Amino acid sequence: MVEPLYPALGADDVAGPTEVESLCVNCEDNGITKIMLTRIPHYKEVIIMSFECEHCGFANNEIQSGGRIQEQGVRYSVKMKSERDLSRQVIKSDYATLSVPEIELEIPPLTQKGEISTVEGILQRTIAGLEQDQPVRRVMEPEDAAKIDEYVGTIKELLELKREFVLIVDDPSGNSFIENPLAPAADPEMKIQNYERSLDQDHSLGLYKEEELREADDPILKKVQVDDALDEEKLKEEVLNFSTNCPDCNALCDTRMKVMQIPFFKDVVIMATICDSCGHKTNEVKSGGGIDEKGRKITLHVTDPSDMSRDVLKSETCDINIPELDFEMGGGALGGRFTTLEGLLKSVLDQIISNPLWGGGGGTLEGGDGAAPDLAARMAVFREKLSDLTSGETPFTLILDDPTGNSYLQNVYAPDEDPEMTVEYYERSFDQNECLGLNDMNVDNYEQS
Repeated sequence: MVEPLYPALGADDVAGPTEVESLCVNCEDNGITKIMLTRIPHYKEVIIMSFECEHCGFANNEIQSGGRIQEQGVRYSVKMKSERDLSRQVIKSDYATLSVPEIELEIPPLTQKGEISTVEGILQRTIAGLEQDQPVRRVMEPEDAAKIDEYVGTIKELLELKREFVLIVDDPSGNSFIENPLAPAADPEMKIQNYERSLDQDHSLGLYKEEELREADDPILKKVQVDDALDEEKLKEEVLNFSTNCPDCNALCDTRMKVMQIPFFKDVVIMATICDSCGHKTNEVKSGGGIDEKGRKITLHVTDPSDMSRDVLKSETCDINIPELDFEMGGGALGGRFTTLEGLLKSVLDQIISNPLWGGGGGTLEGGDGAAPDLAARMAVFREKLSDLTSGETPFTLILDDPTGNSYLQNVYAPDEDPEMTVEYYERSFDQNECLGLNDMNVDNYEQS
């Protein structure tokens, strides 16, 4: 079996990090850089690097995302009110912009390496960076030094919670994250917005459209080979097979794609990936009919174990809500899925179990050490309740809310109405259209850029 490029960390691991001799930027002598490729749940694959110089004692560490760029950008906005908020875990990629509007603080993308920290840790690191050259600055430029001291005092006031403030992380790559201490319940102080990237943002991430590659003046881009699009009839008749990277270990694997018609619904594109390296199996569903004019909200009252065998098509924009558990999960957490109701709930459970930031224990229900104690205990209770619902013996309500209208739940009474299921259609809000890139203003800005 081929070893995965990004193996998961475990107690039985015997292979340590790779050590490379490299130049120290502080004393210009040689130090040691340790490099390790691993996978952190929810943050995908990462490259962890640590440098230490035995000559001058200089040390540095950084983390870079080794995984794929997400289909949409993400913007987190959180109001900080308590000490617990300051201990929220924050994962910030290289491409993320971090800002605090109240003090006009902004850390632009690509100015700092990606990191895993807390809100308090990020502010402390900002203070350390501002104070780094203050002794020299107080002699050479006393006025500037006084202004910086005043600004550092303002940041320290935030750390002491003398005033509330908002932390914003805007990442066009979609690979940043801020912890929700109230999980699995929704966080009233946190707003998460997924959005379509602009043309400039795509280019900054190295993403180009087929037309741009064909018409590019850059000789390097001209060398990129772009295959002609397959016609619609061929897509519906054949199962297409192409090579991709495994989303779990990043090794090369095969993905199969097929266009199919769901009865009483629309055409969808189903993709299945199997990795021979790590055994990872996954399926993903994309809508083949574009975005509907209205959003769709499906509510199902599960009253019998037979309901767990209903077919479910969940698009990547569909939110899952279970009121009995006070649980809500955004569409981006699971992506597109075509499965049964039982399979959907098990996917939600697996997502929680495998995530140490939510109290997961690496595939067990005991919980891990990556979450705060209060969150880990709350998530352990939630996992037990969700496991009971998966059996279908306990009645509950499932709500699928999809602003694109591309999600579906099987009506077992079709073509008659289902007494346990209701479907509502609604007009999308301005924010929802903005996330989908449908606002006229966004379209104009996109074309101008």
